[in-house]
Amino acid sequence: MADCLASVDGQTHPHIEHVVVDGASTDGTLGLLQAHRAQLAELRSEPDRGIYDALNKGLALATGDVLGFLHADDLYAHPGVLAQVAAAFENPAVCAVYGDLQYVSKDNTAQVVRHWTSAPFSSLRLAWGWMPPHPTLYVRREWYQRIGGFDTRYRIAADYHSILRLFSQPNFRSVYLPEVLIRMRLGGASNKSLKNIVRKTREDWCALRRTQVGALGGLGALAWKNASKLTQFF
Repeated sequence: MADCLASVDGQTHPHIEHVVVDGASTDGTLGLLQAHRAQLAELRSEPDRGIYDALNKGLALATGDVLGFLHADDLYAHPGVLAQVAAAFENPAVCAVYGDLQYVSKDNTAQVVRHWTSAPFSSLRLAWGWMPPHPTLYVRREWYQRIGGFDTRYRIAADYHSILRLFSQPNFRSVYLPEVLIRMRLGGASNKSLKNIVRKTREDWCALRRTQVGALGGLGALAWKNASKLTQFF
């Protein structure tokens, strides 16, 4: 958490509303947050019903026009990330901005384990399992309002479900920044155990069926989505 706070504080963009939602932690995190309270626009610490319940609380607390999420173990790749994102949103027609992501070692953020190179959006890519790295994704508030935030019936894949709903809209215009925006420590909910990987796959399948976006009834999208991760290790 200390690295995350320093990463946000080090951004050159002057207009940042940093909202923190803590799940009533008892490991010293709350004390650290309170020590940096002057840096935060909002601090909410209370029990929640999982990751996406917490993200929905953040959506409700934030007042900015553009919203993004940085988890406690994640970092911005460099101090100018938010300035670049904000510059892309100067075009009022832009609904979302995203970039590339690096998975790094939990103990050494300079050690890159996986490199997720995204791509410009196309409906064909979306149908075959493509998605932008969610930690790099910034979206105009009005669009989260349109879809009602994150569906908390999903425990791991509500971000993918929201991406399918957003990017399948015919007038949803996005901008891809072809560089690393976020460094994400390994050990997140979706990949920390075999059980979670299986659950994530099941939830992805459910999201594809509900949105009716995926190729071959969703099977093609699911297969390619998982297979494409192999290239991130090379």
